[in-house]
Formats: sequence, structure tokens, C-alpha cells
Amino acid sequence: IIIIIIIIIIIIIGAIQLGIGYSVGNMTSKPDRDVLMQDFYVVESVFLPSEGSNLTPAHHYPDFRFKNYAPLAFRYFRELFGIKPDDYLYSICKEPLIELSNPGASSSWFYLTSDDEFILKTVQHKEAEFLQKLLPGYYMNLNQNPRTLLPKFYGLYCIQCGGVNIRLVVMNNVLPRSLKMHYKYDLKGSTYKRRASRKEHAKPSPTFKDLDFQEIHEGLYFDADTYNALMKTLQRDCRVLESFKIMDYSLLLGIHVLDRKLRGRGGMGDSKRQGGQKVLYSTARESIQGDGKAAEPLPDADDETLGGIPAKHKDEKLLIFLGIIDILQSYRFIKKVEHSWKALVHDGDTVSVHRPNFYADRFLKFMGTTVFKKIHPLRGTSSRRKKNSIQHCRSASQEVLSTVKEESQEERRAQSLEIFDDTEAHSSQKPDVIPSSTGLNAAISAATMSSDSSLDDVKTEPQTDSEYRDDRRTSSSTLALEDSTLLASHSLASTPESGLDVYLVSNC
Repeated sequence: IIIIIIIIIIIIIGAIQLGIGYSVGNMTSKPDRDVLMQDFYVVESVFLPSEGSNLTPAHHYPDFRFKNYAPLAFRYFRELFGIKPDDYLYSICKEPLIELSNPGASSSWFYLTSDDEFILKTVQHKEAEFLQKLLPGYYMNLNQNPRTLLPKFYGLYCIQCGGVNIRLVVMNNVLPRSLKMHYKYDLKGSTYKRRASRKEHAKPSPTFKDLDFQEIHEGLYFDADTYNALMKTLQRDCRVLESFKIMDYSLLLGIHVLDRKLRGRGGMGDSKRQGGQKVLYSTARESIQGDGKAAEPLPDADDETLGGIPAKHKDEKLLIFLGIIDILQSYRFIKKVEHSWKALVHDGDTVSVHRPNFYADRFLKFMGTTVFKKIHPLRGTSSRRKKNSIQHCRSASQEVLSTVKEESQEERRAQSLEIFDDTEAHSSQKPDVIPSSTGLNAAISAATMSSDSSLDDVKTEPQTDSEYRDDRRTSSSTLALEDSTLLASHSLASTPESGLDVYLVSNC
């Protein structure tokens, strides 16, 4: 039975490659034109007999019919991301496809092209129908924002053979094989039954879920700019999904630990991948950067990062790869019944199936607070250095003021004695009551030099307005309390002592 299943799968894959090659090859002969509304609902069908015909080549597979949905619209999407027809056909048709395991609850089959660029996923009839209805809105969204974490669809096809219909969609690949993913997560933001099964744990590369993430990683830390760009992209994408009444989608998250030497290099497609990236905005780093208006090719990601987003977890340096997947589930009647049933058994807000607006808000909250976190810059060192410099400035200023006060008091006593002697000897002459400021001016110069030298450290660390006002208020209060005797003895506002007080406050 296993051998029969393998043979059937090989036949199906071969027929799919042949059908895509024939359909896309015919599209190259059609002239380019603007996409019209009716183009989204066109279905081209061709019959490919094994003996061949005037239009189709002969082949070794059973007779089958191949359908190509909205060929002009999907050709536009491929051109938007810089995918040339020859590269698209070479990736899918000329090289063998690699079968991938499916960690989800769906019965979909996944195939990866050997150059790591495209994934082929089988979808149900309802999902294919929903995608075709979604195409006009998807077209408008990509025109406004080609850099997105939403899946990038490049084709929708159906093969009919022996009374069986197999529908599949071609998408971008989120997780490159060229770097080993040490951890993989399928995150929804819900907690009800969101833990990987024992069967999944037994796999060589398991895909964990929300509760597993909280136990293993607790949070991934990004710098402020990267965090803001990532959350902005997620918010924009979730609002788009909410407008289409889509829910039950997931964030596929791959984590590569840079410090580890376990690196799985892929096989055939690596040299081609490293030689030049074919699809624009397909990596995680490109999807969250830029204003979304440019259609210029970006510099190729280096071999070590392959477009991953740098992050940290504890002492580990990480590369993050991510994308939103499974967006073809609308909140239709069956999903409403499923939510109602699960809500009776468990807390309705924790189950994955929910109203689109509630699902989007819960998804964003979980990603922005639990999964992704922002690195805050440390300010303790500069604050301590600033406070020490200000304390040094205050101490130096107070010492200068004490010296000035003592000199001024001695000078005043001496002047008083001179005035008393002059009054007795020359009672007709008017005494000079204004003290000499020679000694005070020298003290002011010394205070200026001391303050300037002590303020060097303060100038290297700019103060905020609030810190400056607090320090100035504290310094003014200190000087007023220390020098109340000095200010009281010189009541004139124009005396050098008043000028000294204002000068020191403004510098400290």
C-alpha cells in the first residue's frame, strides 16, 4: 500500500509540473495589459492526453485535465515581485519537488522547490473558492503595500485525474532550508489546546505552539526600530485580514541560533539561492522594512543571514524568520458553530476560532507583549556620572563663596575702622561707604575658572529640561541658604556679590 501511495504521489507531482509548465508557457505569448475585474474569475482549462495532441505534448502520465485560475491576475502578482517566467518554470518544473511534513491539523500536502523559493500546498475546494473571491482585495492590498508578512500567492491550479480533483496554490517560502531552524513555532495567540503533541515532539524538527513558546523562550528581544517596524507590519496585515473576515491564521516563526554550530545546509538549490535572490520582499527582513512604494530590487541578503531579523534571547544571538500563514479560513457558519461548541466546554476567549476582530486584537496583543519585546537602553551610568559632576560643581562653588564671604567681612571691618578714623579727623568730609571690589573681582575670576573646569563633565552629558530645572533649583536654594549673611550685608542690587550669585547659578 505504501508503494502504491508513493507511485501515485510521484504521478501527481509529475502531472502538476507538466500542467504548470504548459499553462505558464502559454501565458508568455499573451500581451501584457492591465488587470480587469473579470480577470479574477477566469478559469482556463486544458485536457492533456497521454498520447499528446496538436496543442499539448505527449507524456507518460494518465490522461488528466489541468485548470489555471485567474492566470492574468497571478501573472501580475509574479511580475510585482520580480519573478520572471523562465525562473518560475525552472524552479517548479525542471527540478524535483521536495515533500514536507504537515504539522497542522489539516490534511494538506506541502512541496518545496529545490531552490527554496516556492511552496506548493494542496487546498480544499472551499479554500480555493475563497481565495478566488479574495483576489480583487488582495490585488488592491499588494498595490498599496508589496512588503507584507501575508502569504504571497503566485498561482492557483487544479488537476483532475481519475475522478479526483487536487487543488494547489503556489506561495512564497517563509523558512529557508539553507539555515537550520533550531526552533519552529505555529502561534495563534490562543491557549486552548495550543501545545505540541507527543507525536510532534518525537519529530527531528518539531513545530511547537503558543504554550510551548511561553515555557521555552518567554520572549524575543529586538532593538526599538526593528520592534516598531515589525509590529507596524503585523498591525497593518491583521487589519487587512479582519476586513476580509478572516480568522484562525497563524504566525509561522523560525529561530536560528547564531551561536550554535549546528547548521544544516540544503542541497541542490543553495548555490542558486546564494547567487541571487529571485523574489523581491520575500525575506522576513525585507517584509518589515521600507514604505512599500518602491519596486526596486533590494541588496541581496548575505549568506549568513539570508534575510533573517536579528534578535536576542538571554545571551543568545538569533535570526528570526516569520510569516503569516493559513489565511484562507473565513468566519462562516461552520466556524461560528465550532466557536459556540468550544465556548460551552471551555473559555470562549481562549479558543483559536473566534470573531475576526477579536481574533486580530488577541493575536496582536500576544505578539506585541509575549512573543516580541523591545530592548530598552540603559541610562544608569550616564545619570550617575551626571549627578557626580553636578555635586563636584556645587562643592567647588560653595568653597569659593566661603572664601569670598570671609574676605568681604574682613574688608568691611577694615573699611569701618578707616571710616571711623577719617570721621574724627575730618568731620567735614563725606566718607566713602562703597567698599572696594578688587579682592572680590579676583574671587569672581577664581570662581569662574573653578566652575568652568568642574563643568566639563556636565557638558559632555546633555541634561533634559526637567533635570536642568531640578538641578538649578537645588543649586539656587543651596546658594541662598549658604550666603544669606553675604546678601544681607550688601543690599544694593548692583553690587559684585549679586552678580556673583547669578553667575554661579546660571553655570551650575
